[in-house]
This record gives sequence, structure tokens and C-alpha cells, in this order.
Amino acid sequence: MVTVKAPGKVILYGEHAVVYGEPALAMAVNKYVYVTAKVRDDGKIGINAMDLKLAGLSVTILENGDIVARTDYGAVISALSYVKRALEIAMEYVGKRVGVDLLIRSEMPVGAGLGTSAAVAVATILAYVKALGYDIDKRELARLAWQVEKDVQGAASPTDTTMATFGGLIYIKPEGNSVIMEPVKPGTEIPLVIGYTPRVSTTKELVAMVSRKLESMRDVIEPIIKTIGVITRRGREALEKGDLELMGTLMNINHGLLDSLGVSTRQLNEMVYAARSAGALGSKLTGAGGGGCMIALSDKVDVERAIELIGGSVLSARLDSEGARVIDDKSLPTLK
Repeated sequence: MVTVKAPGKVILYGEHAVVYGEPALAMAVNKYVYVTAKVRDDGKIGINAMDLKLAGLSVTILENGDIVARTDYGAVISALSYVKRALEIAMEYVGKRVGVDLLIRSEMPVGAGLGTSAAVAVATILAYVKALGYDIDKRELARLAWQVEKDVQGAASPTDTTMATFGGLIYIKPEGNSVIMEPVKPGTEIPLVIGYTPRVSTTKELVAMVSRKLESMRDVIEPIIKTIGVITRRGREALEKGDLELMGTLMNINHGLLDSLGVSTRQLNEMVYAARSAGALGSKLTGAGGGGCMIALSDKVDVERAIELIGGSVLSARLDSEGARVIDDKSLPTLK
């Protein structure tokens, strides 16, 4: 039996602008997806993913290699699609199709913009490979997990799977049809409070909305996008110098610009401004917006309480610098 964990991530600066060639800055956080894999001898795969709000179910590996879930619940099948494809790709990697029991637990909500699906893909592949006694290079792990996301979503950035695999801080620079990712060394610890509210719009819808605005009001929207790029570059400099006050100020400006693009929501804004009023150095939405998550640069309990009073769910977070790894079962947290 093997247990692995893979971290989630937040975007410190640059969301939406990165779609148009501007940089972004991402941070892996110490909130994890845990996958425990235990080999079984009957060729079946048992999946218990209660923390992802999925019912336990049984699936069978057919002779042609397909994995078929024994349930008619479409929503469950959809939510399990990352696990299913990750298992198929892991089996192709090791060259064996062996049954396992999987226990999947998560400290992060699904669909909140924290990279949970990418962490599930990374952790599932690593757990299966390790349970069968094989090793895998992290670069290969990231590549395979990215393939999972592309197969399930139709298109995907490698950012989330890279963060879940390697951890750390990464400066993302789109260049033509490729993306350059540079590790960034922080000059100080980065205390974050994450606030979450249910999403009302999908990433695809929000990206399309910004695109329409850019087409119809290029003279207005393009300067906003370019300014977000400048903020990201300045944010990296502040991060490397350990200047938390400047980081916070830049977060505040970044959020204002994202709100002007129309990707924030009333509840996200309320959490953002409540965090500042409670003493956060800075706060902004993180990810695509439309609900989901915001981040506040703070370690104050007052900030957490302020977000909760607005109706948000709260996670406190720090940098994860290790990425996906095997852990001792005794170090597993008790998840609610």
C-alpha cells in the first residue's frame, strides 16, 4: 500500500492576462489531494472518494484496456473522469493492468480554481506507479498528468499539473505556442488566507467574455491586460526581495483590474474588501473568477474571521516547495 500527496495552487498575479501573452505568477500551497493505492488480485478497481463528494463505486478493466464504472450516475462519472484517465495512462506507463483500491481525499474544494483536478491526476498516477513497485521521473509525471487534463478537458495549460508535481513558485511566460516556466525563489515566507465561495461561471465562459470585450473595446481592454502584465513582473521582483507590503499593494491593484474586466462577483469582492479591512496587506481573486477563490496576504486570524462572516469558507496556506511525493500513512491528516 502506498499513499502520495500532491499540492494545489493559487495564482498570485496575472490571471486572464496570461491568455494574451502576459506573464503570470503561481504558487503551490500546502493543501493537498491524498491518494492511497493498494494492489488487489481480482482485476478490479475500487474507488472511495468521499472527500470529493463522490460515491464509492467499483469499476472493471476490460480486455481492451478500457475502465468501465459500474454506475449510471452521470455526475459521478464526470467527476471521476480525471481518476479514470489517470489510471489508464498510469497503466500504459508501467505496461501492466493491475487492479487497485484507491482512497482519494482532498483538503481543497473541487472546481474552485485551486488546481484540484490536476492534483488528483498527478497523485493518482504516482500512487498507481509506486504501488506496483515502479519509479517515475517528475518531468514524466508532469507530462502524463498534463495529458490527462488535455484528454478530459479537450485543452489545458500545463501550469496546474506542473505546480502539483514540482511545487514551489513558478513564473509563467507564454511565448508563441509554448509556455516557459521559471522557478522563483521567495525572499520571505508568504502567508496566505484563501476564501472560497461557489462558482457561478466557468473558466471557459469567463475567458470568452474577456475576449469579446477585447474585440469590441480594444483601446480600453488592451491597456488593462498589459498593466496586469506589468503588475506580475513587479510582483515577482517584490516576491524575490521579500517585500510583502509591495506584494499586497500590487494584489489590490490586480484585483481592481480583474474586477473591471467583469470576472469578479459580489461575494468575491465582499471577501476581498473584508480581508483588507481586517488587516490583510493585500487581497484579490485567484483563478478565473466568477466565484471560486480569493487570496489575502495575511496570517491574521481576524482576516479569516472576516471572510467567514461574509459567508466564505476559509483555508490558511503556505508555500509547498516539494510537490508530489510519497508519504507515511501516519502523517495523513484527519480530513472532515
